[in-house]
Amino acid sequence: MLTVEAFTFNPFSENSYVIINNKKQCWFVDPGMCDAEENKAMNAFIIENQLSPQGVINTHAHIDHILGVQALKDKYKITFGLHKTELPVLSMAQASAAMFGVSLTEVPVPDWFIKEGQPLKLGDDTLEVFYTPGHSPGSISFYYPEGNWVLAGDVLFQGSIGRTDLPGGDFNTLIKSIRTHLFTLPDNTIVLSGHGDATTIGDEKRYNPFLK
Repeated sequence: MLTVEAFTFNPFSENSYVIINNKKQCWFVDPGMCDAEENKAMNAFIIENQLSPQGVINTHAHIDHILGVQALKDKYKITFGLHKTELPVLSMAQASAAMFGVSLTEVPVPDWFIKEGQPLKLGDDTLEVFYTPGHSPGSISFYYPEGNWVLAGDVLFQGSIGRTDLPGGDFNTLIKSIRTHLFTLPDNTIVLSGHGDATTIGDEKRYNPFLK
């Protein structure tokens, strides 16, 4: 059984996640630690819980979601995966860091590419992968039916949706992604987003003003 721990990091108040299985193996999702203190907090959690990091998997590559990737790769000697169509966004990381005034000493290089429909295995547990572009060209979501949750990155928020005015974003594509993938999940599915509080699929169907 997979469990999820959430952390909020960096000036963008980005939600970073750690997915953990019963064997204390873990994945990092969208690690956004931006300084020594935030890296220390993440590493302290790993040590305290005696976890064995297995890799980094990202929903997308906007600057606030990748700030901590390289530090984790270096410390734990683990790999980094994301969707291949997100490479153009990753290539703009240094320019984005400069524009927003955050420090990025090294742009992480993906070691492998996550594919839609190709399940991700952490020990005996499996995550389903949905291709959910629109906020960015290679946005993906990770669904865990047994735990009744989906990690949606910046695709869907409580009462809102991801912005589509950044390079590679498209409003109609985003709405289609939400309706054809996320809104097909059970209404009680918990949505863990890249910013803000968790919500449910049912609440967003009923109350989200962008999706009525």
